[in-house]
Amino acid sequence: MSLTPALRDATFRWIADDPSDATRTELQGVLARAMGGDAAALEDLQDRMAGPLTFGTAGLRGPVRAGTNGMNVATVVRTTAGLASWLGTSGLVFVGRDARHGSEDFAAAAAEVMAAAGFDVRMLPGPLPTPVLAFLVRKHGAVAGIQITASHNPPADNGYKLYLAGGSQIVPPSDGEIEKAIEAVPAAVSVPRASGCSVVSDAEVDEYLERVASLPRQNSRELRIALTPMHGVGGAFAVEALRRAGFTDVHVVRSQAVPDPDFPTVVFPNPEEPGASDELLSLAASVDADLAIALDPDADRCALGVRDGSTWRMLRGDETGVLLGSLVLSTTESTDPLVATTIVSSSLLKSIAAAHGARYAETLTGFKWLARAGEGLVFAYEEALGNCVDPEFVADKDGISAAVVAADLAAGLKASGRTLLDALDQLALDHGLHLTDQVSLRYTDLSLIGATMSRLRSEPPSDFASEDLLPGADVLRWTADGVRVIVRPSGTEPKLKAYLEVVQPVTDGLESARAAGRARLAELRERVTELVS
Repeated sequence: MSLTPALRDATFRWIADDPSDATRTELQGVLARAMGGDAAALEDLQDRMAGPLTFGTAGLRGPVRAGTNGMNVATVVRTTAGLASWLGTSGLVFVGRDARHGSEDFAAAAAEVMAAAGFDVRMLPGPLPTPVLAFLVRKHGAVAGIQITASHNPPADNGYKLYLAGGSQIVPPSDGEIEKAIEAVPAAVSVPRASGCSVVSDAEVDEYLERVASLPRQNSRELRIALTPMHGVGGAFAVEALRRAGFTDVHVVRSQAVPDPDFPTVVFPNPEEPGASDELLSLAASVDADLAIALDPDADRCALGVRDGSTWRMLRGDETGVLLGSLVLSTTESTDPLVATTIVSSSLLKSIAAAHGARYAETLTGFKWLARAGEGLVFAYEEALGNCVDPEFVADKDGISAAVVAADLAAGLKASGRTLLDALDQLALDHGLHLTDQVSLRYTDLSLIGATMSRLRSEPPSDFASEDLLPGADVLRWTADGVRVIVRPSGTEPKLKAYLEVVQPVTDGLESARAAGRARLAELRERVTELVS
């Protein structure tokens, strides 16, 4: 395999159009090695120039590198120019960032392009949690918000997350329209950029903290918390939010407390990943904590850890979601509340909502849909550790506010001699035992994901009722008695995911139901793994 003239010429054009000296030099080096016959460099070059990053869940994500298929200044400049053209009118725009590689330069480039296009641009003062940006966009009536972050992706990645008016993530057809606008943008080196952006004041950031501190509805504050920001930007911010809410006994995992774009202690900085929360649970055990809290790197997701007998474990996203949802429903002042979750989450929230006389909705996966579930929304969650406990002020998942509300719940339970696991047991007694699990397959060849979905669609399993869940959505649902499986490609990672649920009636005691339910879930996991592999 040799370097084609088309690839060589496309690379030369990208180099000529790149406004950044660093990435221009980087790609020149890759091209030179490829032209010299280096097979690995040629493969690298082909991947870098395979095509532009496309809008997926909320925006762009990709490896930080030179080339069309990477996160770099040129990509950010052209993306922002396309956004400015699509918005069409001037207005207020907030720009924020996390602490990943390239985030500071990418945020500055985005701000400069929007400023040159005539927008009132306000940059957040340093790396801050994504929910702060979502809060400011909504509170100040901004026309857009840009957050440079790759959330919980691997260290090599970065991303461009977009919020529109109202503070919600973008949805179709806006994403496709913005992509078309980006295509019409000239070379990045030709896009106008201007300085003069203002910086969001500490007082404005403080408004978010004050709102979060007001969320607890119970009186008890006696709680010892172990916390990790997982090398992200949420550590000091979460500690301050908890302090203002009255929770002062907080212990932070020292090795993960400070933002570090290399994420040295975790392979994937995602609380969902096996082993990612080991240091947190170790700290929780050593300090005799009542609650463990893990935030993902941009602090929009929150995972909870609890003592289970003599050991500690992380709660599943569904367990956290139903606990927080139940608390919000029991304390809301809304006269006609709505709660929402996604089609892949546990069905338990539906039963809890009915018991509280509340409305319930299910949406496609992603908070871009959950935030738009309907009027009167008071709570929403997705099983991937996303919780929205204050949709009036943050129309997106928010790990900081979820952490504060979780501390409120745990403290209230502790005051009555109970734990989060006790609360989960009570929900099982009231509504049946809902057990969930997930089969997740990671791919290096992305075409195999589509091929697998096509095979499952054309050859459905005979032991389930099978259906395409929604027209136009690449989602399959299989059902049997007390069993549900949802199969879909991940929106943020190269994975195919199957979400499993078993509902076990509690007729002969909770332990008996738990044993029977776990056995059924293990059988289901084995069957589904066989089907999707």
